[in-house]
Amino acid sequence: MITYIFLQQYWWFLISLLGGLLVFLLFVQGGNALIFLAGKSEQERELIINSTGRKWELTFTTLVTFGGAFFASFPLFYSTSFGGAYWVWMLILVTFVFQAVSYEFQGKVGNLLGRNTFRVFLTLNGCLAPLLIGTAVGTFFTGSQFVVDKAAVGNIAAPVISRWANGWHGLEAVAEPFNVGFGMMVMALSITLGALYLINNIDNDKLASELRRSLLVSFVGFLLMLVFVLFKLLTMDGFAVDANGIIVMEKYKYLHNFLQMPVVLAMLLVGAVLLVVGVALTAWRKNFKRGIWLAAPGTVMAVMAIFMIAGYNNTAYYPSINDLQSSLTLANSCSSEFTLRTMSIVSLIIPFVVAYIAYFWRQMDRKSLTTEELNTSDKY
Repeated sequence: MITYIFLQQYWWFLISLLGGLLVFLLFVQGGNALIFLAGKSEQERELIINSTGRKWELTFTTLVTFGGAFFASFPLFYSTSFGGAYWVWMLILVTFVFQAVSYEFQGKVGNLLGRNTFRVFLTLNGCLAPLLIGTAVGTFFTGSQFVVDKAAVGNIAAPVISRWANGWHGLEAVAEPFNVGFGMMVMALSITLGALYLINNIDNDKLASELRRSLLVSFVGFLLMLVFVLFKLLTMDGFAVDANGIIVMEKYKYLHNFLQMPVVLAMLLVGAVLLVVGVALTAWRKNFKRGIWLAAPGTVMAVMAIFMIAGYNNTAYYPSINDLQSSLTLANSCSSEFTLRTMSIVSLIIPFVVAYIAYFWRQMDRKSLTTEELNTSDKY
């Protein structure tokens, strides 16, 4: 029998899956961060932009879907975070607006700002979007400053359930080293994935050589940030939920989550191995270009594991450091059982949508992008 608790767990699984897919699709941002680093000539920069330009809508659509799924399944998180920490989310959306405008207008006749101005915007999006998203996710473990009062819904004058406890509205997250380290880790990972994707998608030996050099640098940066984040994560106090639904601090909570959920730990380890193997084969075997297809499932699995230890095993996934009992859990922030049950039926179409995207992705990427193709087709 499908219970209310099962539905809550099921929807957190879907949120974790969408989060994993979003981080993988940030290869578009990572690729754009390499426009000037790896692209040494105008031709090489055009190849990078036209390669990422074929996929950027997928990243933005997944981001919107991620937010929509959170809103539908855990509306209290949506109202608390998106309504309180709005400066962080607004900055993320602004960077994506810069991306969309840059793709659209950089090649327009009469462009007064110049092509390279819009390429700088793409580069900023490539660095800032993953950094900001990662920093925001870091607060799932360090907490944020908000207060939740569900009784306030009956206040006709001000029926506001959630309110932020300071005037920074999310920007205070950068004062926590763990959050910044998490953001830098996601940024370095996106650049690594971007280099892997471009090597696979573009047929240009000189550019591939530069991309492999950038791949090694970004991957080393990712490993350094990963070690820092994992050390902090496994040694920090966590926000646990006791049998009565009371939020309490627990030493080594996230380490306990890994040990008590061995399947999740296995997902993290297998994902990390796939990512390392994909990078290693691509970096040291010049004829190997399919590293992205090892790194892709590895990234999704590892990110899903991170989300799972944040929400499963009686853990508050969005803790409040201002009022501990305002922390959000799967049980106290989810939609009604009827809503979750109805949406679960709709979610059954997800595999068909993924299959549709995979099919047309394969059609678009059947041939590697070349300079000759740019000269005979529309380009950004």
